[in-house]
Amino acid sequence: MLHLPFNHTITIILITVIISLIAFSNRQVLDRFIFWPPAIQQKSQYDRFITHGFIHADGMHLLFNMFTLFFFGSIIESFYRQYLYDLGFVLFYLGGLIFAILPSYLKHKNDTRWASLGASGAVSAVLFAYILFQPWKLIFVFFIPVPAIIFAVLYVAYSIWSGKKGNSNINHSAHLWGAAYGVIMTIIIEPRVVPHFFNQLMQLPF
Repeated sequence: MLHLPFNHTITIILITVIISLIAFSNRQVLDRFIFWPPAIQQKSQYDRFITHGFIHADGMHLLFNMFTLFFFGSIIESFYRQYLYDLGFVLFYLGGLIFAILPSYLKHKNDTRWASLGASGAVSAVLFAYILFQPWKLIFVFFIPVPAIIFAVLYVAYSIWSGKKGNSNINHSAHLWGAAYGVIMTIIIEPRVVPHFFNQLMQLPF
């Protein structure tokens, strides 16, 4: 009998979509899951380091993150599930949520007016880990084909610029730290990905 592996990427997407849809119409769920530093400081609700990644601001926020995870998650899952008894990808993803939000937590831990939500930190980790393997693969950004490595450079530049402007509700810091986590963790686990990346980079597709 053919044994098909349980797809963790699809499972994470389904859980995130279900919880996000519930939170859209249930303020209590949103308030309990959102990353709000005072709840961690005063009530020791450390689970918010992970729960904030399963709720989203609106349908577009949810769609963009899950769309990206769907297209790039399975590739990175096939690499990571070789480790830690097949749970490597799940732990990598949850680690991305935690690592990406940590700098924001340290900066805003006493700020009652600041909160964050969404899977963007972990999704950035997945996307940037993918770029190490296939830097010239085309990513469709608003239906426009862009090589993954070009997208990465523009993404980092935009996140730094927007973060410095600081006039949006998007946590650009989480995007950057999530991206860094994805690259660093993948290199630590498989150092040979570095020469592979540069070898791929030299093979210009045009």
